[in-house]
Amino acid sequence: MRQKLFANLKSDIPASVVVFFVALPLCLGIALASGAPLFAGLIAGIVGGIIVGGLSGSKIGVSGPAAGLAAIVLTAIGTLGSYENFLVAVVLGGAIQIVLGFLKAGVIGYYFPSSVIKGMLTGIGIIIILKQIPHFFGYDANPDGYFAFFHADGENTFSALINTVKYIQPGSALIGVVGLAILLFWDIILSKKGKVFQIIQGPLVAVGVGIVFYVVTKSNEVLAIAPSHLVSVPIPEDVSSFLGQFSFPNFNVITNPEVWIIAFTIALVASLETLLCVEATDKLDPHKNITPTNRELFAQGTGNIISGFIGGLPITQVIVRSSANIQSGGKSKLSPIIHGFLLLISVIIMPRLLNMIPLSVLAAILLVVGYKLAKPEIFKQIYISGWKQFLPFMTTVLGIVFIDLLYGIALGMANGIMVILYKSYQNSHFLHKEGEDVDDGRMKMTLAEEVTFFNKGAILKELNNIPENSLLELDVRKTRYLDNDIIEILEDFAIKAEERNITIKLISERGVIENPSSYIDFFRLRPKAI
Repeated sequence: MRQKLFANLKSDIPASVVVFFVALPLCLGIALASGAPLFAGLIAGIVGGIIVGGLSGSKIGVSGPAAGLAAIVLTAIGTLGSYENFLVAVVLGGAIQIVLGFLKAGVIGYYFPSSVIKGMLTGIGIIIILKQIPHFFGYDANPDGYFAFFHADGENTFSALINTVKYIQPGSALIGVVGLAILLFWDIILSKKGKVFQIIQGPLVAVGVGIVFYVVTKSNEVLAIAPSHLVSVPIPEDVSSFLGQFSFPNFNVITNPEVWIIAFTIALVASLETLLCVEATDKLDPHKNITPTNRELFAQGTGNIISGFIGGLPITQVIVRSSANIQSGGKSKLSPIIHGFLLLISVIIMPRLLNMIPLSVLAAILLVVGYKLAKPEIFKQIYISGWKQFLPFMTTVLGIVFIDLLYGIALGMANGIMVILYKSYQNSHFLHKEGEDVDDGRMKMTLAEEVTFFNKGAILKELNNIPENSLLELDVRKTRYLDNDIIEILEDFAIKAEERNITIKLISERGVIENPSSYIDFFRLRPKAI
């Protein structure tokens, strides 16, 4: 097992470094957007990498604080009165997730349509691009973890882009462009020239160049990068001040009903977001590994219990870091684990060095990640596959971009269900006229293998359109499930058929019956039918 884990070190170490640089500003930004201490975001990132990464069955998924929970956390802290009270809900939420894992609730993730999952990935890619453009040019009015369309300061995603033009910082923009050029040159050309360029990844070089640029230009009036445009990691002066950054839950409020409501909310939303990310990550995985979802819920629940006990934010598996891991060549769970240790080491021994990294360089890394998630070819592929795929896909994308992640997924699912209902309406039966003479009054209706109340409208329409003096052959030989609503429709139609002189021949596995006296009695006795 150990040999298998360390078999891909050459791929996993460079990928973990990339994920570390992507995760660092996100951990801080999401903490800021959540109204929590900045260190809480780093704790969640560390626990998500080391603990959840070790327990998870996913080889390439990366866990940490999630932007989708930021609004819930912000509201919950205010409702419960303090961050220490909120941590109780995080611990309880983790325990509930473990219970969900034991109850095999992970199967829920398999019921999300592929078009919605692809829409989620694409929408997140677009959001990453739109949100990082201001940071790329040195306009940092909103925290890195803020993914909603409408911002707390009254701005929205597009107004922030417009304002970016007015507040471009020359130093940030210049090193951002240089960093992006390094990333593209490394990805397109150098990575194919030799193994050394695959081990030393472009993002690491871009970050190194960014630090050198900051040091060289910090006294330059034009190109100097302001502290607000740099990574901001808390700097402890000594061991006691470092330990003082940890918070602990106040279990005196465990009897408060609001704590339990928030705990269940965190458990359900975090589990849903994790299961969606697992489904999406497995689709991105070039080796097509299948993540055991119930084990993932257990891993996430354990991570949330530990994170809550030491002052961290709630944890989920997150698609931005997971996709960065995949695109950087990560092949085993060692990559997420190493990224967690890198976060831990960085906040202990080199916070000052990290605080020299320009946010515009990290934005360049995320721009590349966002583009790979939302390539134009994806829209073309989904469009070619037909409207039944394209409609839920586009609804999900637009919902994520113009509202937020969970609303976008909900809208995409709603459209996906509408498509299913429409196809169910169409495919419940097959009706055609028999014989060469299409006007001979002979018609045949073949019911599908499963016919439910969703099919009532289509079957009613076809039965009502059968002309007088016709012969209807109703074939139920392949039908294994017939909803009681449909049986009642046939029972009612028998009365109309007699009035309109329509003869019904019921063809079943038991033979042919003409004008059955009771469809209810017939299907009650019929084997395998309901």
